Formats: sequence, C-alpha cells, structure tokens
Amino acid sequence: MRDPGVDAVIRQWAAEREQSAEEQEVHRIASAWLAEIPGSEAGEAKSPGIPGQRRGTGTARWAPVDLADPGFVEAMRERLPEAPLDLLAAAAGWWQMVGDVEEAEAWWDAGVSPLDQRALDYRAAGLAPSDLSRRLGPLTVLEHLRRGSAPAWCVARLARQRRDAAG
Repeated sequence: MRDPGVDAVIRQWAAEREQSAEEQEVHRIASAWLAEIPGSEAGEAKSPGIPGQRRGTGTARWAPVDLADPGFVEAMRERLPEAPLDLLAAAAGWWQMVGDVEEAEAWWDAGVSPLDQRALDYRAAGLAPSDLSRRLGPLTVLEHLRRGSAPAWCVARLARQRRDAAG
C-alpha cells in the first residue's frame, strides 16, 4: 500500500539536501579539517566519533558511531528501495527511539509510512495501527487524519465510540 505523502517527503528531503556554493565550500573546509586530525594515518578511516567511544585507551582515533539500527534500515529498504539511504537511516533513528521494527511495519501495513514523521505524532496521541481502519462516521480514522483532523480528536472520538458500545 503506497502512502501518497511518502513521495512528497522524499522530494522535500532531497530539496533540503541540495547544497548552495557556500554550503559546498563549508563542507570542503570541514572535510579538509577532519583530514588533519592528529593520529590518523594514511589508509585509516578518518570519520569523527564520540570521545567516550574511542577504541582502546590513550589513542586519538575515533570509533565510528551508527545512528540507526541496521535491522530498521534493512526493513525500510525492503519496503521502499528507491528512498535514499540517509532518509531511511533518519526514519529508522526516529522509530528505534520509540518502538521496534515490527511496530514500524505495523504502521506501514496500516497505511502510514514510517518515513512520514506524522506516524510518530499519531502514536504519541494514543493511536495504534489497528485504529487507522476503524470507522468514525463515513470515514476511517486514517481518512480523517489525511484530511487534516487532529490525532487527539480521533482518539477522543474512538474513546467515545468505545464508551457508547460498552454502555
């Protein structure tokens, strides 16, 4: 199932990453500066890391830090192979902070891509993937959300619907 907002998210992400001449010069200077890090020898990776994660004691070399769990990135790559790796890693980083791969996939199966930041907003409001297919009047919860209804409104309507069914 394709989420119509995913293509827009990818286009926005790509546009934000286009660099101006000034940004390219800043990147070139930063790269040159990083290449001059003391203790880095020819042929070694020169990527910076977090000081507390240096390999061994007494060395000036840095340990690389993975920002996203490779399992999350791979699960997302299977679902959206045309998305840039950086975007997949960023989305995986959001999801691994709040849930697991199965939950991210459940949202995707319900119609909301984990690449869409709104999925986290829906989750924070109290919605679950199973709620998205429930009907609130003539529309499903997902249709209400896509038309601009607030997640909190949908949660309140679902709670009222549950109360009415119980009473």
